[in-house]
Amino acid sequence: MRTCVVTKEVLPKKELIRVAATKDGVVSVDLTGKAHGRGAYLKLSKAVIEQAEKNKALDKKLAVNVPNEIYEELMKLADDK
Repeated sequence: MRTCVVTKEVLPKKELIRVAATKDGVVSVDLTGKAHGRGAYLKLSKAVIEQAEKNKALDKKLAVNVPNEIYEELMKLADDK
């Protein structure tokens, strides 16, 4: 079980998407759930992703600036869901 950084819901890991940041500040969408670095989990819905971008939830949790490309990638994944 993991907690969404936006909704604070505790959900099974499979229902969330992980965003990881390395010590070097490289941010990526972690589809395997096993990438190195600090991770933050988001519920894969457009509303939650938009809220995360608006209130900088990922930036705060990962202690890095999350580039817009990450949010775009998350939105595409939410479309495919």
